[in-house]
Amino acid sequence: MRKTLVFLTIVSLLTISPVLVIGQSKGDLLIKNATVMTASKGTLEATDVLVENGKITRIGKGLTAGSGVRTIDATGKYVTPGIIDAHSHAMVSAINEGSVAVSSMTRIADMLNPTDIGIYRALAGGVTGALLLHGSANPIGGQSSTVKFKFGRPVSEFPIQGAPPGIKFALGENVKRSNFTPQPGQTARYPRTRMGTMEVIRDAFVRAREYKQAWEDFRAKKTRVQPRIDEELQPLVEVLEGKRLVHCHGYRSDEHLNLLRMAEEFGFKIGTLQHGLEAYKIAPEVAKHGAGVSIFADSWSYKLEAYDSIPYNGYILWKNGITVSINSDSGERIRRLNIDAAKMMKYGGVPEQDALRMITLNPAIQLGIANRTGSIDVGKDGDITIWSGHPFSALSLAEMTIIEGDVYFDRAKDRTMRAELAKEKADLEKLDMNRAPGTGGTPPRVPSERNSGDYHDNEDGGNER
Repeated sequence: MRKTLVFLTIVSLLTISPVLVIGQSKGDLLIKNATVMTASKGTLEATDVLVENGKITRIGKGLTAGSGVRTIDATGKYVTPGIIDAHSHAMVSAINEGSVAVSSMTRIADMLNPTDIGIYRALAGGVTGALLLHGSANPIGGQSSTVKFKFGRPVSEFPIQGAPPGIKFALGENVKRSNFTPQPGQTARYPRTRMGTMEVIRDAFVRAREYKQAWEDFRAKKTRVQPRIDEELQPLVEVLEGKRLVHCHGYRSDEHLNLLRMAEEFGFKIGTLQHGLEAYKIAPEVAKHGAGVSIFADSWSYKLEAYDSIPYNGYILWKNGITVSINSDSGERIRRLNIDAAKMMKYGGVPEQDALRMITLNPAIQLGIANRTGSIDVGKDGDITIWSGHPFSALSLAEMTIIEGDVYFDRAKDRTMRAELAKEKADLEKLDMNRAPGTGGTPPRVPSERNSGDYHDNEDGGNER
């Protein structure tokens, strides 16, 4: 019985009731007297922000709201746009289909788990949204999902309506399975080299181009034979037509440069080069192509192809006019992206607002949702984080994380609830002491944190990074 009670308490602590945490207000909220870092129009002192029906409607001093609108006194606090993580696997219950080299028919949207405790922890770090990506086991992976972390709401409310669809590509060690040894009787999957990886991608686009032409001929009545629908090639046709963004995992500059050249050969643009640890080496070429780069702030040397990363990578890319974002690829790092942004000021002297943009407006631009979120501007969604101090200080905490005017994380309520849960646990244990042995049930399954760690296991035994 005691084990049952302990498991029940753990489940209560991990799956925090959204009723207690979320301050649903129908999207109406007034934040008073804050230092507002807009990420678009500078920093505004002693300023109010009014959110109505989920949208920012007014920014200024001395604002008032109607009766029933929740008002938050943010005197002495800082307000920023909600953080957006441009590379995450949070709330995804499976991230790789490693049995084939091209898995463009798979969809992250089919794998979303809205109860993943990693979502709540991300909110506690001021994160309001993310690009959820397939893993890096394939040259061409699955279709991505762009979401807001509406913890406690139905899974159908997480995807951002109207966000451009995306797809994950990958290059390098993870794809060619450098760390994978086939078991006896097991056949190694192609490709096994970096050259083979590029060949797989090229072949897929040649087939997609032919498939696209076949449909165009059929619609133009040049042929009477209707092509069969190909779920593998259809997403790649959307890439060729500029309707789907490519987000490509990679480290080495030569590989990313090869991908840029291939994209130009087939007539489409890369959305983001993901990780891009050596992107500083090809900054002019990336800028000319028009791709964004989503980087780690200062992770390197954890494997061979990460050795040439430098902390000035973000500064050099920014200096070349490239849209740079900082991502986590980690259930732990996602909770301190604000500190990663501060590192851009230390290494190279990126201005404060531009550093803030790297975790707010820039990822929104890369994901095609900047018209809705990423900065504190009138007309945009009320996706806001209230900080105890300057967000670039290691001493500051996210006190409230707000999505479309509703509070999805409230640190004060969280602390109160944890005290209540601790008391409940003590009461249950005391009650258990008086129970007869053998009267307990089967302990419930504790929610898995497999997708919340720094590294995301591939089916081939590798990792996402």
